[in-house]
Amino acid sequence: MATLLHIDSSALTEGSVSREVSATFREAWEAENPGGTVIYRDLAAAPVPHLSADGITAGFLAPDQRTPEQQAAFALRDELIGELERADAVVIGTPMYNFTIPSSLKAWLDQVILMGRSAGEQPSAAGTPVTVVSARGGSYGPGTPRESFEFVTTYLEKVFTGMLGMDVDFIVPEFTLARVNPAMAQFAETADASKARAHEDADRRARELSAKVAA
Repeated sequence: MATLLHIDSSALTEGSVSREVSATFREAWEAENPGGTVIYRDLAAAPVPHLSADGITAGFLAPDQRTPEQQAAFALRDELIGELERADAVVIGTPMYNFTIPSSLKAWLDQVILMGRSAGEQPSAAGTPVTVVSARGGSYGPGTPRESFEFVTTYLEKVFTGMLGMDVDFIVPEFTLARVNPAMAQFAETADASKARAHEDADRRARELSAKVAA
């Protein structure tokens, strides 16, 4: 049966567009895979700890050479990497915070990137499709004044393809603050259209990936 790894990283539980659109992806995936498994991690509700010295050094030692602290730290890394390896597809909801990803998502990435296993010459989850819902309050696309300030998709593309060997695709709802920030009121309809398109893209992407997994 197909397995989906679903990760949310927005600090907001209400009004989060990245959560809403990642949920649309999950709903479509579950509709196509009624007997499948969903592994869900809410990195805001249950944060993954930052990578520690014990977690780093344990990766270079044989199991019988690790201290109890190193064993505990590596056990978490092994659990998180295992979830990534079991997934037939991954969907990640992330907002843009100060031009980049939330620290909670960075902490998860640092835990799952392990040279010689998930990263390196033969990444253990190579080829697995990743759909990232990258929501942002304004617009940072090509040709916009703040294009050069965008470090969400640019960073995640390099991490997922260059380090983990995965196949990453982005869904980008923009102007998410237009309905709550009076200064952005002129972009409200643009925001609505972008959000609607993101939901459509998430639904379509989930169904397309489900079909590939089933083939």
